Amino acid sequence: MTDVDAAYRQCQLITRQQARNFSYGIRLLPPVKRRALSAVYAMARRIDDIGDGDLPAERKLVLLDGVRAGLHGIAGGDGGAGDPVLAALVDAARRLPIPLEAFDELIDGCAADVRGRGYDSFDDLLWYCRSVAGSIGRLSLGVFGAADPDAARPLADTLGVALQLTNILRDVVEDRTQQRVYLPAADLRRFGCELELRDGRLTDPPYRLTALLTYQARRAEDWYEDGLRLLPLLDRRSGACTAAMAGIYHRLLARISANPLAVTRQRVALPTREKAWVAVRALAGTGA
Repeated sequence: MTDVDAAYRQCQLITRQQARNFSYGIRLLPPVKRRALSAVYAMARRIDDIGDGDLPAERKLVLLDGVRAGLHGIAGGDGGAGDPVLAALVDAARRLPIPLEAFDELIDGCAADVRGRGYDSFDDLLWYCRSVAGSIGRLSLGVFGAADPDAARPLADTLGVALQLTNILRDVVEDRTQQRVYLPAADLRRFGCELELRDGRLTDPPYRLTALLTYQARRAEDWYEDGLRLLPLLDRRSGACTAAMAGIYHRLLARISANPLAVTRQRVALPTREKAWVAVRALAGTGA
């Protein structure tokens, strides 16, 4: 049987090393919630790593199905023996009302990536964002708790969508090199862009790209405005955690909005000191 404390330590290590933006917020939680959210993110990372890995598509889909079966097993009472991430997740779900079924949506979204699914309209893209990020918002809310869960749940989903829209903007060139296009085809047609690459650079005229990316950034900002209404529904430490995580991505979006073409030249990121500053402001109740 896997030692639960060791299992949680493994999850926390994974989170610190591979989910650095989120780790700033997770550190602000009390121990039980900190450990539980680390378990959630460690499992999410496992799923993402399969989808983003170098294996053939058929093998990735088999592995995703295997993760799904493992998660269904612990939901049915399997203790996750021999797998530290599953063992930690089992313990966390026993202590807190974590909706483990939301991982099915994350797996569905990753499977769509593996199959190379494109998105014609924003409604199509919204399904994907809710699958891969809204699901994480709802899983996180299970850890946080809320005074009014029914009111908080859609807001957690909405905030997850806002973060994913920011990711899509930041990674537009990197995704294109992997033959992935997340921006809705209808928007590409509207702004006359094709997102074709030549020597690692997008070939669309800069003024068209600027218009397209600005439009997407404004859309993301609208989702933040709605999703951040979640914060008053959380306790102080959970609210600080959420404000830190969302605040980092929100400031990233602000950078992109100020200079949309920057994402076509390099990966836009916040320096470590600015991320720490966001976390401090969040703990003080002035973040996001």
